[in-house]
Amino acid sequence: MTSHLISTELITIRDWLRYAVSRFEDSDIFYGHGTDNSYDEAVWLIMGALHLPLDTLDNFLDAKVTSEERNKLANFIEQRITKHTPTAYLLKEAWLQGFKFYVDERVLIPRSFIAELLVNNGLQPWIEYPELVNNAADICTGSGCLGILLADVYPEAAIDVIDISPDAIDVCNINIASYGLQDRVAAIQSDMFSALTDKNNVCKQYDLIISNPPYVDAPSMAELPAEYRNEPQLALGSGTAGLDHTHTLLREAANYLTEDGILVVEIGHNRDALLEAYPDLPFTWLEVSSGDEFVFLLTKSQLISQ
Repeated sequence: MTSHLISTELITIRDWLRYAVSRFEDSDIFYGHGTDNSYDEAVWLIMGALHLPLDTLDNFLDAKVTSEERNKLANFIEQRITKHTPTAYLLKEAWLQGFKFYVDERVLIPRSFIAELLVNNGLQPWIEYPELVNNAADICTGSGCLGILLADVYPEAAIDVIDISPDAIDVCNINIASYGLQDRVAAIQSDMFSALTDKNNVCKQYDLIISNPPYVDAPSMAELPAEYRNEPQLALGSGTAGLDHTHTLLREAANYLTEDGILVVEIGHNRDALLEAYPDLPFTWLEVSSGDEFVFLLTKSQLISQ
């Protein structure tokens, strides 16, 4: 590491913020894990590295940074630029709808339109009252973030968070413990639904199943920015058309839903391919901040009728 990075020329948080923004602007890093510009990325990295609340920046702009902290900031900035390591991995934290989650390279960095839907309206009117959800599942959960949001939105529900990766299950359990939800949220290692059927072939039953599964198609996988290539590729790719996991959900979910149960799935930019594959399924497309092409809802009865 070059000496000027940790020199006394950079004394305050204001100095480091300016420096980080300049370095980011002069680099080819990609934003997309919580920010979309160099300034917000720099604020997140610096305040997170110094263990300061993000919304208190103005209070600390002229606070001096210690030599140990300078070394840490210099190292993080270099890794962000040269290795394209996402800031969330450097800080071991990510935010989703105001909730903070532990993350590391074992899991995808949380981002999901389903989180918006849960926090903003609790999937009304399809689920009229929170107490109607007694059991819910998050398939392909990654860090467990959506499962923890489920537990918050539906306070009387038992939640299963499910992932094929044992590493992801380890991260899930960190986040479950962080929110004190060990009695309500269970992390289950399973290839989709495979571990949700007992030895008598009886399927677990849920009032609500959500999933933000891998959905990147093969051409897009080949063109991912370096930041996304630093995430677990197992959590991104889903076959040639990006729909392999969605096919499994549509084929099997009805077996695991209660009579009035619903399935909610995020599919990225694959709406046209999905509609072509299932021309007779009456998808309900849910409105999110980027439009109504990314998340669909189906009831059990609609799934059975396909």
